[in-house]
Amino acid sequence: MRIVGGRHRGRTLAAPGGRDVRPTSDRTRQALFNILEHGDFFADEGPTLEGRVVLDAFCGTGALGLEALSRGAEAALFLDVSRASLDLARTNAATLKETGRCHFIQGDATKAPIARQAAGLAFLDPPYGQGLAPRALESLVVGGWLALEALCVVEIGGDDPFEAPPGFETLDERRYGDTRVLFLKRG
Repeated sequence: MRIVGGRHRGRTLAAPGGRDVRPTSDRTRQALFNILEHGDFFADEGPTLEGRVVLDAFCGTGALGLEALSRGAEAALFLDVSRASLDLARTNAATLKETGRCHFIQGDATKAPIARQAAGLAFLDPPYGQGLAPRALESLVVGGWLALEALCVVEIGGDDPFEAPPGFETLDERRYGDTRVLFLKRG
């Protein structure tokens, strides 16, 4: 697993053994960031990543948040219930010398703690087949994690049902093998 674009392009990230964490593939991550960089998702018409605070919920290795930092995001918030995942994300951030722009928070995204800062761009990559994404989106709003009009990129299993919670609009949906990627805007 590696960073696929930006100033850290080609740098290798540590990945866990076993099946507890399922990192987003390099190919899917490249496609997702191409869509973000070339899409028109924000009302301010600014670059999608440049200067934005991003949230990587269910962060696992931290690859999505670190990819965003590599491509110009200002800061990244990493949220995961697993201490081992947060330690891995922290290790990967240290490898890239990005820890100064990262905040690591242990917590359940479906019962999110109160945020220190709201993100304008959020990545949610929950375990497949458990219906966690809609609950997490609602909880992240309540906890103050998502700014108004935040763009949320949600990765779910290809066959997982998904209904956007109230206050979210689905802007786009893509399929990559057994993965669906949804682009939602918080109203």
